[in-house]
Amino acid sequence: MTDVLLTHSYHLPYDLKQVRKMQPYAPIGTLYAATSLREKGITTAVFDPMLEDPAAGILRALETHRPRIVAIYEDDFNFLSKMCLTRMREVAWAIAASARKTGAIVVAHGSDATDNARLFLDNGVDFILQGEAEETLAELCSVLLHSESVDNIAGLVRLDAHGKPSYNVQRSAKNPEWTSLAHPSRDLIDLAPYRKAWTEAHGYFSVNMVSSRGCPYRCNWCAKPISGDKFHLRPPDVVAEEMRVLKFEMEAEHIWFGDDIFALNRHWMQQFAAEVEARQAALPFKVQSRADLMNETTVEALQTAGCAEVWMGVESGSQKILDAMDKGLSLPTVVKARQRLRKAGIRACYFLQLGYPGETWEDLQKTIAMVRSTRPDDIGVSFSYPLPGTVFYERVQAQLGEKRNWTDSDDLCIMFKAAYTSDFYRAVRDALHAEVSSWHVASSEPETVSHIEELWQKVFALEPVSRNAESTVLPPANPEGRSAVHSGFIPVSEFITVTGG
Repeated sequence: MTDVLLTHSYHLPYDLKQVRKMQPYAPIGTLYAATSLREKGITTAVFDPMLEDPAAGILRALETHRPRIVAIYEDDFNFLSKMCLTRMREVAWAIAASARKTGAIVVAHGSDATDNARLFLDNGVDFILQGEAEETLAELCSVLLHSESVDNIAGLVRLDAHGKPSYNVQRSAKNPEWTSLAHPSRDLIDLAPYRKAWTEAHGYFSVNMVSSRGCPYRCNWCAKPISGDKFHLRPPDVVAEEMRVLKFEMEAEHIWFGDDIFALNRHWMQQFAAEVEARQAALPFKVQSRADLMNETTVEALQTAGCAEVWMGVESGSQKILDAMDKGLSLPTVVKARQRLRKAGIRACYFLQLGYPGETWEDLQKTIAMVRSTRPDDIGVSFSYPLPGTVFYERVQAQLGEKRNWTDSDDLCIMFKAAYTSDFYRAVRDALHAEVSSWHVASSEPETVSHIEELWQKVFALEPVSRNAESTVLPPANPEGRSAVHSGFIPVSEFITVTGG
């Protein structure tokens, strides 16, 4: 009998957009939790449903390991888990139901369980752990295995005697000691299917790792239910050593750093580059970061360490919208970052966001123009998605209907009163993606050029007929000339009343 069976709910085949991309990564957050459990002497197994049927797989795992506790511990380093997709929520509940039938205690941790604790507690989960939960998971499992009290465990949620959610005094656990945890327990899962999927789709094997957790920036649409604004950075020599292990012992050929924000500290970056060089551990890798962090020192260190690709949260080509998002980013820094990365031979890619409240057709055209003038190597386009715990969510919450989460990562629908319909934003996304892709092929065939023109014509045709007369807009600028975003958004109809016409 195993003490704890760890699992998670993300199953790649239930997300067709990700199937098309075919870039599966091991659940590294779940594997860090496994490391924490093992360090406390708790016997641990992992069922990884990423590439295996969840329903059949969990039954086999339950029969094989006969766990006393099943922990559905989501990968906090997987942005797809942070999106709280309803298809994966259903997987978690199905796993909980199967576990309960064997008599196991069910624990859940993750962004969705944090945001919707009551839903999870009503669907087979006994305990929810909120916050940075590796240590509290080990603590909870230990007291449960010894039939002791759970009253003093930080971040714990359960149903009380009246069937209502009961929260322990400390609502969210913090674990700065995460940085000193040993490497994630990759030995508990089978990496062969990952290697096969990557090699067949891309010709090389990519493995994920992280150098930090959390993000101190406060973009007002970004949900951070696990770490809040805390930021924890692992020692550069430890990260470089893990990179060496992945390269020489696991034969990885590429690395994806799943950090929310990489290269925040330029001195750390210099030390990391030196440690990687000393170990001959350099591999092509990609990261997520910010344009204003791409100074000359950092870009040079990235190049030395082997960085091949940087994804930057650019979001919009309109400074008005960036300011409304509390992004803390100026457009000239995007231009400069693009230039520096190009000079260093590092691919520069943009995350873009469409539909943010107050974004007009003029703002969208500025985004398109910015992309065309700086010519990024790739783009990722998403729509503004209000998740609980954000300023953005609070501002549009009253406009949300029954649907409050995307089904999968390709759902891409607007759930509040944006300036345009979802179909219009999808048309913009398709046209912009096609145009950017055409820049990076040897030659643009006439058919390709014609196709791109057709996509933009569709955008122009949809624009006047897709407008939302009751769209949410930004409040007027305050006397200092800065948009008074902190007073909230108001519908057009109310805005007319407030301003007198």
